Amino acid sequence: MRESVAPFMSFFNGPFDELNRQPDVANFAVGNPQEMPLPAYVAALRDATEAKDKDWFAYKLSEASSQRTVAATLTARTGMEWDPDDVAMTNGGFAATAVTLRTLVEPGDEVIFLSPPWFFYEMLILAAGGEPVRVRLEPPAFDLQLERIADAIGPRTRAVMLNSPHNPSGRVYPGADLRALADALTDASARIGHPIWIISDEPYSRILFDGRRFDSPSQVYPHTVITYSYGKTLLAPGQRIGYLTVPPTLPERGQIRDEIVMQQFATGYAFPNAFLQHALADLERLSIDVSVLERRRDRLVPALRELGYEASMPEGTFYTMARSPIADDVAFTDLLARHRVLVLPGSIVEVPGWFRISLTASDEMVEDGIPRFAAALSEARR
Repeated sequence: MRESVAPFMSFFNGPFDELNRQPDVANFAVGNPQEMPLPAYVAALRDATEAKDKDWFAYKLSEASSQRTVAATLTARTGMEWDPDDVAMTNGGFAATAVTLRTLVEPGDEVIFLSPPWFFYEMLILAAGGEPVRVRLEPPAFDLQLERIADAIGPRTRAVMLNSPHNPSGRVYPGADLRALADALTDASARIGHPIWIISDEPYSRILFDGRRFDSPSQVYPHTVITYSYGKTLLAPGQRIGYLTVPPTLPERGQIRDEIVMQQFATGYAFPNAFLQHALADLERLSIDVSVLERRRDRLVPALRELGYEASMPEGTFYTMARSPIADDVAFTDLLARHRVLVLPGSIVEVPGWFRISLTASDEMVEDGIPRFAAALSEARR
């Protein structure tokens, strides 16, 4: 398990920490805010900290008001009638994923995940007693590899982890791909004698560009668990609130509710803080300005391509991927850091030879960063 996160720890314990605190550095490394938070977000939190009754800050599980808020949103988005009792509120998407894996996976079960992945999928699968099975997506398109997923399924396969919109590539997988995946898993489940779940990690589902629509596999495949974090839509990852839920089409959904709650306790009390749940009805209506992210994408990606970089055009999320001009992406990100630009080495997300750029960098960072990207590329070529 330690090996799976070693590149992550090496990067964030290295020069990144010191450089991140320097005001002239253009920080494209992670999806952190580089500007002040939404005023309405701050106001909602401030209001929620004012106690309305004696139990305001008492022990909280999944508050009924939070569950109703989430269920109403999912009903409006999917057209299916979501049951609030099927919503488990968690302290972020990280906890939602951990609780889901602990709920579904028995020791020795295999869990397929797509690479490049979010940093901690493999670690969380191992922590739940499962065996990770990696299916690689090929850059620069990062298409969903349906044949590879089907080939990876065996008698011990318990789940497939899907992340769309996809971090780090920005791909948004269309409904046709999801239906094909659902058909493949339905056939495989019948063949091996137990359902194969989809764990659909959807924290970027509202961050879409070019008028795209988001499709969830829960709309076509009953054995789906959605995991979600509000930290992306609100660009407030330090305020930990999210959820996991199953669709109303799942036949045995009532049977796993108690198991989910018990695994929330076992994961270390994976429930959100009280005041975040009190604020959720207000937070649900808020979002960062996605058009600003899209505008930054449309400024930065063409500029990088004109300089000579190969860069992907993301369909959603905060991120774009660019190919390193030298084979050693870690060495090139070090070179960029000397030019006062921070990016994430592709090796950390299992795409060696590439690097990830976050569009949460401010407009000023984008404009300052473009000539620095040019200078680093020129130096690398020399």
